[in-house]
Amino acid sequence: MTHPLIDLADVHLTLNSAAGPVQILHGAHLAINAGETAAIIGPSGSGKSTLLMIMTGLEKATSGRVRIAGNDFMALGEDALAKVRATTIGIVFQSFHLVPTMTALENVALPLEFADAPDAFERAKESLELVGLGHRLHHFPGQLSGGEQQRTALARALAPEPKILFADEPTGNLDTKTGEQVMDLIFELHRKKRTTLVLITHDAKLAARCGRVIKVHDGQTSEDARSNAERAVA
Repeated sequence: MTHPLIDLADVHLTLNSAAGPVQILHGAHLAINAGETAAIIGPSGSGKSTLLMIMTGLEKATSGRVRIAGNDFMALGEDALAKVRATTIGIVFQSFHLVPTMTALENVALPLEFADAPDAFERAKESLELVGLGHRLHHFPGQLSGGEQQRTALARALAPEPKILFADEPTGNLDTKTGEQVMDLIFELHRKKRTTLVLITHDAKLAARCGRVIKVHDGQTSEDARSNAERAVA
């Protein structure tokens, strides 16, 4: 029996606050197979970014099942979760999260070095060339445009050859044209690498480019089966 690469069932998350416990997720369910493209959409505060944090092991659910690439995230400690992220998961955020004192090459090589990859800089160079930045290897983030910084962040996420790429509002800090170019690149690399793509977005037009669209509202998930079937035919 084949299991989904991303398998969430009855996921709840409650956080403490000064005003008392706040329930963020209320029994969320999600199943995404290897190679799929899925968009997770919802209004601000709906819980979609929290769902991303749980799927990447950056936040632990209060209860429920969270299995990512066969790993039981509810049972793993921080060190084990970090190892899974290093080998299985790539993340691109709205804010590029590049180290300003490191060159593009050094930024991309960083997670590979943490994973003790012997060819970290060679693989980092190849990843930057893949996103069209072979001529910017030794430039610092402050010397790169917003689009180039996001492509550097994408190269860093893809360099370890993860099974899953999570992109959290990846065009949020970019102008429309640059944002479209970055998304074209993300989908192109998905096709080349067959990496499972999970896109967190509020942009319905962008979400429509994915094979599936999952809606998050008030901490719960739902999926419009009809629209997804139509999208698959198209």
